[in-house]
Amino acid sequence: MIFPRFGLDGWRVKAALALAVLLLLIPVPGYIVGCLGGAWKYEPEELDERLSPVARALVDGAFAGLSEVGAVDHHCHVIGLDTNDSGTWVNPELVHGFHLERRATGAVYMSAAGIDDEEDADRQYVDRLVRLARAFGHSTRIHLLAFDHYHRPDGTVDLERSEFHVPNSYVFELAERNPELFVPVISVHPYREDALEELDQWGAKLAAWPGTPTPLVKWLPPAQGIDPSDDRIDPYYALMKKHGLVLLTHTGEEQAVEAEEDQGLANPLLFRRPLDLGVPVIMAHSASLGTDVDLDDPARPRVPSHELFLRMMDHACYEGLLYGELSAMIQRNRIPEPLVTLLARDDLHARLVNGSDYPLPAVNVVISVGALESEGLLVDADVPLLREIYDVNPLLFDLVVKRRLRHPESGRRFPPEVFGPLQRTDPKPRDPDCRRHVVPRPR
Repeated sequence: MIFPRFGLDGWRVKAALALAVLLLLIPVPGYIVGCLGGAWKYEPEELDERLSPVARALVDGAFAGLSEVGAVDHHCHVIGLDTNDSGTWVNPELVHGFHLERRATGAVYMSAAGIDDEEDADRQYVDRLVRLARAFGHSTRIHLLAFDHYHRPDGTVDLERSEFHVPNSYVFELAERNPELFVPVISVHPYREDALEELDQWGAKLAAWPGTPTPLVKWLPPAQGIDPSDDRIDPYYALMKKHGLVLLTHTGEEQAVEAEEDQGLANPLLFRRPLDLGVPVIMAHSASLGTDVDLDDPARPRVPSHELFLRMMDHACYEGLLYGELSAMIQRNRIPEPLVTLLARDDLHARLVNGSDYPLPAVNVVISVGALESEGLLVDADVPLLREIYDVNPLLFDLVVKRRLRHPESGRRFPPEVFGPLQRTDPKPRDPDCRRHVVPRPR
């Protein structure tokens, strides 16, 4: 998710955010903003010049064993301030508001994305992303996420609760300009009055898109106001199934949203409804942050969201339908668990995909290879080499780090297949007992 609160406890982070805002309000260079966000030292085109031979070998090794498609990033945000008639929008509170933490978060993310001129924000964001991807030196396909507004249950837009908006037309336009790099991902809110018409139009276009490894629909339920277990969405799910679309959805705690009733919308158990209706689901971040209500327990205790994700993955009914995803999982606030668990669960590796959640990898304050090394998830020798890569290309860094992750005890790594296209398998025959797991939320 773009523009989240950082999720890092402690006075140092809060003080840095406050200082970042002060630097925006007074005529002093935004040095602190740059240190928290865009802290790279060199340009993407300098990769070969700046990397040592050993670090270059680490990059090349990250692509070893991948299919001819190359590396696939299933989770890349694109944003804009509508400076080029793109139709993009960001909540003004994140750009010019008076809430210090939100304003600082917006500033840090613009820095991480290489934006230093609001009047040229859209072009700068896309230009840097293209340059980062082309500098990989190896084939890569990046899924660019559209993002619909927050909608109330009656279908009306709530701009105050919307974080940002990226039209479907914009991600298709960018993919048309850079077909060798980008794959469009659509986002249609299921509560819209025209939801079925919009999904039918964009879903058909996406399903026919040349070279699309996986046609994705993006949801972030807490930030959009979507209840995945709502039976009113069933016709929407049926249309997704008709077009062969896969739901890429946030799961676990979402730190851009504070309302508890909205946080609960990302509970992994709520996605039993689309799964039981035969709609494939990729759970972004593998629900690696926060807790959710255990809807299977009459006592309704709160348990780690990742445990609920694993419960779903272990259910035989959902083989061939349910998948996990690795975006944001190397952040400080998500390690060492559940990365350690997923590295150990090689029985699930064929059902995992990778995503960067860009521009998060370029937010320096939330990334620490030293922390990964101290938890035994990286070997000592890799740390300085990974820092070399980060200094030139944070997006490439995200991929290489995940390829170098190891289980602290067994040394097991994620296999190459995790970093390519989604490995779809045929779902098992529908067991009638699966239907009893649909848990509607009270409304």
